[in-house]
Amino acid sequence: MGADRLSSPAPTMRSRYKWWVVAMLWFVCLFNYADRQAIFAIFPVLKKEFGFDTVQLGWIGSAFMWVYAAGAPVAGFIGDRTRRKDLILGGCLFWSFVTVSTSWCQKLWHFVTVRALEGVGETFYFPASMSLISDYHSAGTRSKAMSFHQSSVYIGTILGSWAGAWFASTRLGWRAGFYCFGGAGMVLALVLYTLLREPRRGQSEPAPPTEEELDRPTVGEALFAILRSPAALVLMLVFVGANSVAAVFLTWAPTFLVEKFHFQLTTAGLSGTVFIHLASAVSVPMGGALADRLARQFAGGRMMVQAAGLVLGAGFVRLVGTTEDVTILLLAMTVFGFGKGLYDSNIFASLYDVVPARNRALAAGIMNTAGWGGGAMGPVAVGWIAKHGHSGSEIQNMSYAITWGGVIYLSGAILLLAAITLFSGWARRGLP
Repeated sequence: MGADRLSSPAPTMRSRYKWWVVAMLWFVCLFNYADRQAIFAIFPVLKKEFGFDTVQLGWIGSAFMWVYAAGAPVAGFIGDRTRRKDLILGGCLFWSFVTVSTSWCQKLWHFVTVRALEGVGETFYFPASMSLISDYHSAGTRSKAMSFHQSSVYIGTILGSWAGAWFASTRLGWRAGFYCFGGAGMVLALVLYTLLREPRRGQSEPAPPTEEELDRPTVGEALFAILRSPAALVLMLVFVGANSVAAVFLTWAPTFLVEKFHFQLTTAGLSGTVFIHLASAVSVPMGGALADRLARQFAGGRMMVQAAGLVLGAGFVRLVGTTEDVTILLLAMTVFGFGKGLYDSNIFASLYDVVPARNRALAAGIMNTAGWGGGAMGPVAVGWIAKHGHSGSEIQNMSYAITWGGVIYLSGAILLLAAITLFSGWARRGLP
């Protein structure tokens, strides 16, 4: 019998507590992203202080992503078999300590190691938290709940980038920022241990699963239940592309603004994230509300919202790389961010429409493996092109590499639209 079945009964999904759950996880996720983003804002400082080149900085950026991706299926498999509350808050304690330890780094391998360990701690968060939210929120409010939670990703990204750059530009130094973020995250985790409760798995479904149905399948059975769905495979493939574009902006935007547009470090740390991610924070609840409505009208409604976001963002990603005008740059980043939020609002809600409830943590883990494993190649590729391209300078090479994000976005939209066309036929044949 699973650990979650031994816990005290959770409140019903119709109570206000289900929204308090989302609010509590919002703050955990905020630190999740602030902690991972702060390092990118100080890349110009690390380049100057330690002599790192763009390829070495790319390895620092990607070390987190590869470990995060590799550990996600394991985290999901464990998340389907143990109390998700413990994984969420235990992970927060661990990655917050690792964030503190970043301030002790002196060499390239130190930075690569702590970023990899950060990935170990954070890989447990999304499989467990998305599964937990899905048990408090039925299909009628699931996109709204997950899109509200998703807004913390953007606020955390902005906060981590701006604060990381701010600390680096003051007498406190860049190391102080990691002490601040890590310490605050550990306090938050300890406080929430008394407030967050574990729900019964599947309690939000129209016909909640029986005890026998909740018995855990083998690894092979769980993987087959997820990967047999053509819709799930399409969603994962599109996530690889979309996340590779996001990873490039997360990693290189501050450096891009400093070296091409001559922003001050603090301004670059803020501007590199605020225009994209504040626009995403605005659009993501809109995407969630629209997706819940469309999903009640036709199969693939959530994917339709995602495709619209990718189409909207595609041209503006390319414009970011080609423009020489700061005003146009910031406008392009804003519209790209708005489209990104529409796509992001249903990353996991779309997936949960097509996989069994008892396998949702594992499904989210595999999704993260696909998205972050493939996405991790983005920062390294851009760093390599910046150093070895033939456009005349590193920043011109980087600009060229960024423009390809528009092609990736448009390709993802085409795949989603094709999947929507086939969605009803898959369902009729019994394929989720």
